[in-house]
Amino acid sequence: MTTPDPYIHAAAAGQRRLVWDLPLRVFHWLFAASVLASWATAQLGVSWMKWHLRLGYWMMGLVVFRILWGLTGPRHARFSSFLKGPARIWRHARELTAAGRVVSSVGHNPLGGLMVIFMLLLVVLQVGTGLFATDDITWSGPYNPSVSSATAKLLTSIHHINFNVIWFAIALHIAAILFYALVKQDNLVPAMLTGWKPAEGVPADQAIDSSELWKAAVVIAVAAGFVYWVLSCAPPPADPMF
Repeated sequence: MTTPDPYIHAAAAGQRRLVWDLPLRVFHWLFAASVLASWATAQLGVSWMKWHLRLGYWMMGLVVFRILWGLTGPRHARFSSFLKGPARIWRHARELTAAGRVVSSVGHNPLGGLMVIFMLLLVVLQVGTGLFATDDITWSGPYNPSVSSATAKLLTSIHHINFNVIWFAIALHIAAILFYALVKQDNLVPAMLTGWKPAEGVPADQAIDSSELWKAAVVIAVAAGFVYWVLSCAPPPADPMF
């Protein structure tokens, strides 16, 4: 006797299939909130810089989690599922300029996949430079003592400039979401909240079986351990005020 496919049953009952796993969805919204919180704490003055630094360590953990989850997570969280070659990306871009609704992707579309990588790289650069940055007065990153004053100044400048690029990427991301929703009638937001997409757009063999929470717990522990290791290897402060 064969066991019935639970997602065929779910599609028949609720006309939906699971695409985005819970850990990925939680990461997505925590990542967005953390970027905004990092900006806010940088703007609120020196008294908030300790929280800005802590958010930097937190975001390091988020990025490590996403990289590992992109290698080991469920189907549509994996980089291999949405990183496409130039020909496929170009074809999708041409579809966007054509009249009518674009052909939907079950997971990230090819351009969305590029945005995922672009944003991760930007935050890696932001966190990396933040480890060495300083205002030369009251605060510095934990690895600032390991570089010269000139190098720290350069990395601090990159840290500030790069956040403007992050704002550009965020604006581009929001514009893309609005374009898909208003022009192509493909609202991407609900699925990133609930994890489910309409069954007619998700073949049964492309729905995921579960959110693999046990695996996510292991990946979270590894990411946290990596952050702890990075901070534990930092050199002693050059000045007690740091």
